[in-house]
Amino acid sequence: MAKSRELCKDIRDKIVDLHKARMGYRTICPQLGEKATTVGAIIRKWKRFKMTVNLPRSGAPCKISPRGASVIMGKVRDQPRTTRQDLVNDLKRAGTTVSKKTISNTLCRHGLKSCSTRKVPPLKPAHVQACLKFVNDHLDDPEEEWEKVMWSDETKRAFWSKLHSPCLGEEEG
Repeated sequence: MAKSRELCKDIRDKIVDLHKARMGYRTICPQLGEKATTVGAIIRKWKRFKMTVNLPRSGAPCKISPRGASVIMGKVRDQPRTTRQDLVNDLKRAGTTVSKKTISNTLCRHGLKSCSTRKVPPLKPAHVQACLKFVNDHLDDPEEEWEKVMWSDETKRAFWSKLHSPCLGEEEG
């Protein structure tokens, strides 16, 4: 589960003051509207370090701002086949230099993953001719006949697009 928002310093100090006044976790929680685990964590931190301020986090800061991340997500939502290199180039034009791995991490953080398209060998001219011959032979078959056919792969879509293609007659020549 992701971390929630951080409490402001005033509320953390108020929790510690109430604890010093001998109030228990369960009475502090409803009074300030915070969860018992949050109150307990703040009190434990105060007991151990004698302070309630948040220390700086380890690690490098994120190079992509939240606004930049939302721009990336919008572009990917509008154009799902956008490549990571396209996104890197867009950010470079905007003044931010990042790697493709940074883009992948940003997409992953927002629930998306990048993947490569499947490599499909191109059809040979003989296959294209055989496909067109089959389509032309079965051009006048009723739809009821096609419903009886069991398709073993994605060819159904290819044949139907050929059947209903407006330029089918032009390719016969």
